[in-house]
Amino acid sequence: MSDETSNKVLSEYLRDSRQSYREVAKKVGVSSGTVASRVRELEERGIVRRYTLLLDYEKLGYELTAITEIIVSGGKMLNIGEEIAKMGQTCGVYNITGDSDIMVVGKFKTRKELSDFTKKILTIPNVERTKTHLVLNTLKEDFSLLP
Repeated sequence: MSDETSNKVLSEYLRDSRQSYREVAKKVGVSSGTVASRVRELEERGIVRRYTLLLDYEKLGYELTAITEIIVSGGKMLNIGEEIAKMGQTCGVYNITGDSDIMVVGKFKTRKELSDFTKKILTIPNVERTKTHLVLNTLKEDFSLLP
């Protein structure tokens, strides 16, 4: 998307999605009707998929963040990835290049939750092996790239 006005509107909502059309319009230098139409267009095009909050998961008790590499046999990467994506602890599931086939980012309150999660993945047919990394410090965790 190369439209400068739409990019500015997106940037404002990425900074604070609770802003009104009027507040964004004032900052971007357009009418509130223009902001409303741009937001509607972005939603219709699937660029804006949903509205959500950015949470501090550690404050909610999720002390562990794990990154799990998964090796899959039989070319079932997408099927297995879709199955893992349905598990409540997953924040991201990626089909990747390299030595592993799938990379999963998950959040857990306890070591037992992480252990159960890993064991469940290992029961999925065609999952050959997992390798789990524990995050020691989160330096950045925000997927809100500004256009």
